[in-house]
Amino acid sequence: MASPESFEEFVAARYRALVRTAYLITGNHEDAEDLVQTALARCVGAWPRIHGNPEPYVRRVLVRENVTRWRRRRWRETSTCLLPEQVAATPDLDSRMELAAALRRLAPRQRTAVVLRHVEGLTERETAHLMGCSVGTVKSQVHTGLARLRDLLGDGLPASAGALAQ
Repeated sequence: MASPESFEEFVAARYRALVRTAYLITGNHEDAEDLVQTALARCVGAWPRIHGNPEPYVRRVLVRENVTRWRRRRWRETSTCLLPEQVAATPDLDSRMELAAALRRLAPRQRTAVVLRHVEGLTERETAHLMGCSVGTVKSQVHTGLARLRDLLGDGLPASAGALAQ
């Protein structure tokens, strides 16, 4: 039987990685933390079943919760011409921020597929399982997402999107 301590240990060990993934999917730190909290809260009841290998289950809940949140909020989003003040940063941070901003401009499914495949390093099959779609859909979403990133960033697209994971 899984103990509450094993859930706490999992959260302590994987929380930062889950928030990083959620941030790259949502594009917002506050939304990412809320998303991870919601996903973990949904996983508590299933913990006795999943405690042997909880990571795939938790990530799937995370992705599905993001889709639910996006569907609920998409009609409320508004565009603005005023941008927040830019923070002075190092060139490395600037390029990561530029890539993160470009990721936010992708469609939610494209962003999710690109992040899971190229930042988290999941296989196409694992990504399809998490997203609840076919492998072909993952391939097309990643292809279209990367093409859009190339259009947005030009030569600024890193060879590996793993630069975001730092």
